[in-house]
Amino acid sequence: MHTKTSSLLSVPLSVLLAVAAGALVPSSAAFAAKPAADKNTASKAAASKKAVSGKKAAPSKKAAAAANALPPLAADVAMADNAPALPAKAWLLMDYDSGQVLASANADEALPPASLTKMMTSYIVEQALRTGKLKPTDLVTVSENAWCRGTSAESCMYLPLNSQATVIDILRGIIVQSGNDASKAIAEHMAGSEAGFAKLMNAEAQRLGMTKTTFVNPTGLPDPAHKSSAKDLAILARAIIRDGAEYYPIYAEREFKYNGIKQGNRNALLYTDPTVDGLKTGHTAEAGFCLVTSAKRNDMRLISVILNTHSAQARADQTRELLGWGYSQFEKATPIQPTAVVASAKVSFGKADTVAAVLGAPWMLTVPRGQTVQTAVELKPGLEAPVAKGTVIGKVIATANGKPLGETPLVAQAEVERSGWLLLAWQKVAHLFGK
Repeated sequence: MHTKTSSLLSVPLSVLLAVAAGALVPSSAAFAAKPAADKNTASKAAASKKAVSGKKAAPSKKAAAAANALPPLAADVAMADNAPALPAKAWLLMDYDSGQVLASANADEALPPASLTKMMTSYIVEQALRTGKLKPTDLVTVSENAWCRGTSAESCMYLPLNSQATVIDILRGIIVQSGNDASKAIAEHMAGSEAGFAKLMNAEAQRLGMTKTTFVNPTGLPDPAHKSSAKDLAILARAIIRDGAEYYPIYAEREFKYNGIKQGNRNALLYTDPTVDGLKTGHTAEAGFCLVTSAKRNDMRLISVILNTHSAQARADQTRELLGWGYSQFEKATPIQPTAVVASAKVSFGKADTVAAVLGAPWMLTVPRGQTVQTAVELKPGLEAPVAKGTVIGKVIATANGKPLGETPLVAQAEVERSGWLLLAWQKVAHLFGK
């Protein structure tokens, strides 16, 4: 099912141009980098000189980026037909509800994640806020190590040296402005150093099942050992949405103003697709242009990952194509109603011989459109009383055309008490003789 995007006429042209270029610079002239201005002046002079001499102008940035594009990378996993081939080093589309990978290419290769790293930084901050280890009003001090020196060479929140900012402002600076200074400052505040914070990051990655990920710093600045994969980053995005509902709306904010400097979110889809509500962009020379996105249309939320493509425009276009394919090819299905008794499980040595097996929670799957879902039940063998209500006693596995779609646990609908000693003795004798 397609959802029409909102009109571009409502978006300021300057914002769109800045987003398409992949870098929104601070609006305050106090932080304008002199080298950048000198570079612009030199470029104009060079262009004028070339015009006078009649020489050919240099290729445009857009043409140069297109020339550096990778060949289209076809899906190596696809749950439906006609999956796109995208010119990136890795890409993936995941169903949020089930965690099922709907299509992917090179999804397990460990690659430089650039500022996508900051999703783990923000996730740790959000969980600390949720558990009370941090308060939104706690003050974070900006050390010389964390401080950005006002150049255009890196993404910054532009926190003044030795100043203090609240945790909630720092969190917005990380998510919306992709601030390296904000990321370093909170890392030092929580763990004493970037290296100490990286240990927290890797522990969380391991807990979430991010098997191809190693973090060295909280920013994503290049390091040979700093890697993640498309699948791992989708797992992380899913955790952010699931575990931090109170803070997830920040990922959809288009701009954030701090210290008089207003900067826009670099995720171009936030300006053009009302169903997109996050998550994060990234870019370094080594990592290329990267984007992790989540969109929700009706009752279906999808998560997409694009790693190492050739331009900010390309990562946005490829994400649109991937989401469009996903929403056109898949639909939601409820294989079993929440109140249905799925099976009857045999119980030994109980006051009842069987117990009804039901779903532990409502179960909804994302399946290829028009396909019939088949289910198979597996019950735990040798179930003995006592059995508490809600105990997992089996599972249901769903497939379509022989391909696995997902599974969910079955639980005991009621308690089964253990037999009294006389009945228990008789049951054991009967069990011994196979009756």
